[in-house]
Amino acid sequence: MPLIVLIVALVALRYFEVWKFAELSWWAIGALMVLAFLWFEFLEPMMGFDKRRAHNEDEKRRKERVKQTFDKK
Repeated sequence: MPLIVLIVALVALRYFEVWKFAELSWWAIGALMVLAFLWFEFLEPMMGFDKRRAHNEDEKRRKERVKQTFDKK
């Protein structure tokens, strides 16, 4: 996610020609976009980061459910 925020910020700074970002090449920003695409489409699923995040959310829901069940008694 920080990579996406960086890309959006660089595009805005380059488009509005702010400070030294006016000299930044569009190719560099495009390369970051390709890097983000490769990361989210191939590397993240291959390394299991997307599954780990889903597993952590399921574990959190399970713990909350157990806590609610035992707090009622």
